[in-house]
Amino acid sequence: MTVYGVDAAFKANWMNVGDWIARVGLSFDKSKTYDQIGTFAADFAYTISDVTPGGFGNVGVYGWTVNPLHEFYIEENWLGKAPNFTKVGSFTIDGEGTYDVMTNKQTNQPNITGTNATFIQYWSVRTTKRQCGHISISKHFDQWKSMGLEMGKMEEARFSVEGQNNSGTIDFTTASLVVSH
Repeated sequence: MTVYGVDAAFKANWMNVGDWIARVGLSFDKSKTYDQIGTFAADFAYTISDVTPGGFGNVGVYGWTVNPLHEFYIEENWLGKAPNFTKVGSFTIDGEGTYDVMTNKQTNQPNITGTNATFIQYWSVRTTKRQCGHISISKHFDQWKSMGLEMGKMEEARFSVEGQNNSGTIDFTTASLVVSH
């Protein structure tokens, strides 16, 4: 992974990985919830190539909260098969598209606490893939909350690419992730 030093722009490549993730963006001190911090939004554009068939992966916004511990994904593109977890609902954001909201329980798995733990992943999976656009991140968090999926205190929110059992190359030429107050 190479970070350009402009916003959260980066490029990366991966080859025959078991599970690999590259991420660049914002980190927080785990003392405030998203709505106490401000309004989260992102703009992005990337090219992706050489993704081997099969496997699993995703491109979008990724992060963690604590108290409670949750891993979250706002997925704009899936690599290989699309996620198929427990569907909680769907929603449409004006100008951004329709997302399926899913949860996935992880039992005794590595996480940001440094120990294995059981936690729930939250997923917003865009129903049609895209490689550029705007993400109203706080609106995703608000929708999750309205579906009973409570967020904890923010640890991070970052652009990410994840690959599992595949190879590929990505170049985020635009990657701006901001919080406004």
